[in-house]
Amino acid sequence: MAIKAICRDCLWTGADPAGPPDRRCPSCGSRRVVADAELDQLAIAHLDCDAFYASVEKRDRPELRDKPVIVGGGKRGVVSTACYVARLHGVGSAMPMFKALKACPDAVVIKPDFSKYVVESKRILGALAELTPLTQTLSLDEAWVDLSGTERLNGGPPALQLIRLQKRIEEETGLTVSIGLAPNRFLAKMASEMDKPRGFSVIGQANAQALLAPKPVTALPGVGPVFGKSLRSDGYATIGDLARADVRDLVRRYGESGLRLHELSHARDARPVSPDRDRKGMSAETTFNEDLLTAADLEAELWPLCEKLASKARRDGVASRVLVLKLRRTDFRIVTRRISLPEPVQTARALFAAGRELLKPELGRPYRLIGIGMAEVQDAEDAPTGLFNTPETRALKTETAIDSLRARFGADAVVAGRAVAGRKEKPAR
Repeated sequence: MAIKAICRDCLWTGADPAGPPDRRCPSCGSRRVVADAELDQLAIAHLDCDAFYASVEKRDRPELRDKPVIVGGGKRGVVSTACYVARLHGVGSAMPMFKALKACPDAVVIKPDFSKYVVESKRILGALAELTPLTQTLSLDEAWVDLSGTERLNGGPPALQLIRLQKRIEEETGLTVSIGLAPNRFLAKMASEMDKPRGFSVIGQANAQALLAPKPVTALPGVGPVFGKSLRSDGYATIGDLARADVRDLVRRYGESGLRLHELSHARDARPVSPDRDRKGMSAETTFNEDLLTAADLEAELWPLCEKLASKARRDGVASRVLVLKLRRTDFRIVTRRISLPEPVQTARALFAAGRELLKPELGRPYRLIGIGMAEVQDAEDAPTGLFNTPETRALKTETAIDSLRARFGADAVVAGRAVAGRKEKPAR
C-alpha cells in the first residue's frame, strides 16, 4: 500500500492524501495527521531543534517552563537563543541583549553552557545518523538528511522513519524538534520552519511553486535585508515575481546570484546532502616563542590567523556568525570567549574586529597562545548574498581578489598593511 498519510501520535498510515480541514486520525482521533500525495516519494529532510539552548535550560529547570528565557551574554552581549515565550515579545537570535531586555524586561537571562548543549546535540543528531550516513550537520541543533533507498533498512518510507525519530527524541531527551520533508534541501529547510515548535511539514514538488509565490524574497536563502531591499526596488517583492522574471535579466542584474534566484524561485535546488560538509567549526591558532602581554603584540599574532582562517572559509565555501577567541595563559589555563554576529561572515576583517573586541577584557596578563575560530559554520550560499556596499561585502570582494593573486603569484604577492605593521612592531625573538 502506498503511504500518503501518517498519524504523528499513533503512527497509523493511510493511502488517501485528501481529507477535510479538520481531519482526524481514524485510529486514535488525533488531529496531527501528515498527508501529501508525494509523502512516500520524498527523501530530503531538515531537522531543527526548537529553541535549542533555551529548551535545554527549561527542561533542566522546570520552574522556568512558563517564563520567558533568553540564553546569551551580558548587557553588551547578544541573544544566542530565545524561548518561544520570549519570542512573543519580539526577542530573536543575534539581537543585542539591551534591546532584548527592553522588549522583554521580565526575561530570565541564562549564560550559555555549551558543554551541556553539545551532549544533547550528540544524542539528537546521533539518533538521526542511525537512519543513514547521508547526514549533513549545519550546527549543534540542525541538520539535513537524505533518506533515499532506506525504506527496507529502516522499515518504511522516509516520512514514517522521521515521525518515529521525532517521537523518540522527545521521549528520550525531553526536547522537541521540527522536521521538514521535501524533494530538495532548500524546500526541506523552509518546510521545517512552517510549523514550529514540534512541527512536521511537507512540501511536495507539485505544490512547491504555488506555496513559494506569495512569500517575500527575503524567505530565500542568501537574501538578507540589504539584498531584499534592492530586489524590491527593482520590482521583485515576492518569490513569484522572481519566478516570472526572465532569467537573462536576473543574471544581467545580479550575476551568478541571479541564476540562483531563478532556480530557487522555481523550487529547484541541486545541492546534495553532503556528509563531507558536516563541520561544526574551524579554527587557527599559534603558540608564541615568548609570552605576550600587550594588545599590540597579541593583535599582531591574531591578524595572520584571521587571514588564514578566512581564506580557508572562502575556499571551503562556508561562513559563520558565531566566532570564538581562544587564549592560553602562562599557567596553561584555557580562556575562550564567543560572540554571535547578526549575519555570517567569512573575511579576515570581520574575524579580526570580533577577535579584538573579545580580547579587550582579557588584557593585563601574559599569554602563550592565541586562536580564532568559527563555530556552527554554514554554506556561504545560504548566508545573505554579498552584492551590496557594506563593510563585509567590500572586504569580501577585496579578500577574494587577494586570494586569486596569492594563488597565482605566491603567498607574499599581496601583504596587508596590518600584517606589515605587525611585523615591524613585534619584538625581536
